[in-house]
Amino acid sequence: MFEIDPDDARPIYRQLVDEVHRNIAVGILKPDEPLPAVRQLAARLRLNPNTVQHAYRQLAREGVVQIRRGRGTFVARSAAAPAELDRRRHALNAKRVAERALRDAYRHGLVASDLIAALREIAPRLRADG
Repeated sequence: MFEIDPDDARPIYRQLVDEVHRNIAVGILKPDEPLPAVRQLAARLRLNPNTVQHAYRQLAREGVVQIRRGRGTFVARSAAAPAELDRRRHALNAKRVAERALRDAYRHGLVASDLIAALREIAPRLRADG
């Protein structure tokens, strides 16, 4: 359900926060559904439990989850409004495509500005081809 990339520049807790957002956006996690227990998730991902706790607290501050003392951490009811889900899903898809393209560009010795310039050049043609 959650993927952590040790080579990612983002802090581990931020990757976990983003993974929860992604799982909600694509419908894997639904309102009122529990997240894994802190220690359980930390063991599964081989993380310090404090890192998982930090991510859960950040998600609670964002209103994405509710921490219920003695019961666990649950996806907030407000975390899944249909229009918001569509917007998040679209944004996540765009980010994933962009990330793959940028990684490929880096492997070919290009930088982000090279890729952006190429996209701007070819986008009108591809749009016209439909």
